[in-house]
Amino acid sequence: SITVIALIGLFTGMVMGMQLYFALSLFGADGFLGTGVALSMVRELAPVLTAIMVTGRAGSAMTAEIGVMRISEQIDALEIMGINSMSYLVSPKMAASIISFPILTCFFNLIALFGGWLTGVLLLGANEGVYFYRVQQSLEWSDISGGFIKALVFGIVVCTVSCYQGYFTHLRRDAVGPEGVSQATTHAVVMSCVLILMSDYVLTSLLW
Repeated sequence: SITVIALIGLFTGMVMGMQLYFALSLFGADGFLGTGVALSMVRELAPVLTAIMVTGRAGSAMTAEIGVMRISEQIDALEIMGINSMSYLVSPKMAASIISFPILTCFFNLIALFGGWLTGVLLLGANEGVYFYRVQQSLEWSDISGGFIKALVFGIVVCTVSCYQGYFTHLRRDAVGPEGVSQATTHAVVMSCVLILMSDYVLTSLLW
């Protein structure tokens, strides 16, 4: 997912840098461009957009993989062999989500700050030293740790929803077989995105 995250992070940072520069210039406060880009990315946009992108890239793949294993009776075969299919299939994906989501969020932050610098400083003429000074001064550890906490929660949400939809594909009433897997994958992505935004509001209320 690194390529997708890098592309989205770059253009999100560029758009934020452009919009904030124009808005702050109206009040003669374009020196606070670095503050606006840094806080908006670290607190909100980076963890949310990273989670949504990974949901479409990896969450759908998890649902489809487990769903295909369910309809082809591979999960039943694991259980017959005495293997706990839930821990065997879901636990590695959960561990990977908990590790990768914060790392990808950090990567998104770095690329987005570079995108804000690219637009604000190189294209629109903001002061480079002031931009990086504001980024450094405005970010506190509570902002960074809050973004990582959100990334962890989003990773757990995405993995749980994706694996649940795939694992119980055979219980769906709207479709069976391959069509059921496609329906489960669609529902997993939509439900994950909704829960990401809902949990983002709750976490923001609790953390700040």
